[in-house]
Amino acid sequence: MQKFDGFKAGKVRHVKVPAPFFSELLPLIDDLAELKLTLFCIWALSQKDSDYRYLRQRDFDTNEQLLDSLRNDLQPDQDLAATIQEALKRALKRGTLLAVEITLDSGAETLYFMNSAAGRAAAEAVQAGQWQPGDTHNPVEVLPERPNVYQLYEANIGSITPMIAEELKDAESDFPAFWLEEAVRLAVEHNKRSWRYIRAILDRWQKEGRDRGLSGRFAEQDGQKYISGKYATFINNTPNE
Repeated sequence: MQKFDGFKAGKVRHVKVPAPFFSELLPLIDDLAELKLTLFCIWALSQKDSDYRYLRQRDFDTNEQLLDSLRNDLQPDQDLAATIQEALKRALKRGTLLAVEITLDSGAETLYFMNSAAGRAAAEAVQAGQWQPGDTHNPVEVLPERPNVYQLYEANIGSITPMIAEELKDAESDFPAFWLEEAVRLAVEHNKRSWRYIRAILDRWQKEGRDRGLSGRFAEQDGQKYISGKYATFINNTPNE
């Protein structure tokens, strides 16, 4: 038996382990390889710096600490690669991990997520096609979920009345989501926190094009110069809501 020398003094990096791991999951795990792989996943996912964290097959196949740990328990007739696959299979069946298969330029690849709120959201986003190719270390970037128009309005403008709710519902079907986000941002920047101001921006973009909203020219103007024409008097005299 190899002896452990103890945790060193000084600064030591800690890994957060969810309390339900000990109270709910640990009593269910009846396989040592599955337990070691589960602990590895908790540690490895904490190393990721992305908002949406996942592991790939290569993360299991190339980590020397995991491999050494599993190798110590192998019987003479057992294969290390097969042991990893069996442990993964058990963790997936247990519900500890979630797996989503994607197709990259290099071929099909499986991504493994922890079955947590964030992991489920990421897995669902990938399954729905809400991702884009990333880099070598993170080949998939999960696209952030856009807030719906009601969340956007309440977070930036104010409370929603029944009349405003109907207006927002119509706008969500009439305009792209990123138009709504940009129009709300401009209203906030120019301290014109009202739906009428936002709607006027959207209507003008629909009529004349949206190039001003992204070119930066708007930032050099004030709201009164931008909202002109038939909306000018109505909008510029609108109090903030």
